[in-house]
Amino acid sequence: MALDILPVHADRCRMCPVEPRHAALFCFALLTVSCALASFALACATPFAAFAVVAAAMLPLRPALLVVTGAWLVNQTIGFGALHYPVDASTIAWGFVVGAAALAATAVSSAVLRVLPPNRTPLALTLTLACAYSAYELALFAVTPFLGGEMAFTAAIVTRLGLLSAVWLISLVAACEIVRLLNQLGQQRAIST
Repeated sequence: MALDILPVHADRCRMCPVEPRHAALFCFALLTVSCALASFALACATPFAAFAVVAAAMLPLRPALLVVTGAWLVNQTIGFGALHYPVDASTIAWGFVVGAAALAATAVSSAVLRVLPPNRTPLALTLTLACAYSAYELALFAVTPFLGGEMAFTAAIVTRLGLLSAVWLISLVAACEIVRLLNQLGQQRAIST
């Protein structure tokens, strides 16, 4: 049956909820909407590591970086525009550091997914999240001597944010799986009629 054949790009794509030609747009929409929800609900705890894993699992590196940049821009727009982050040098610098950390997490996610076997996606996504979250947190922690904020890196806070990222990753993967199943159902109906 044609639906059982993996797409040509399946060797690069861990999660393929939509056709390859729509993957970047779908991923952008999924992550920007998720980022908007997370930004309003969590403010400074937006789960960029989870976003990075999803983007890297769906897209090649360059489009994944662009999608995560779009999500970061949504986060910053909401933060400064709606949540009234203070417009000072430190807050703006932290905004750029968060963006750089999100991009680092995306690059790490892409690299990790390339070396892991493609047939163990749940395990691969779990390991990738651990690496992406580590890269994200290390990038943020690296600037604390210059920007301050060391008190945000206690074991309790880092663990809580890591678990939050895991919950977001599970939710995003579930959303992708629902979309994939709905697409598959629609294709089966089209074939049977």
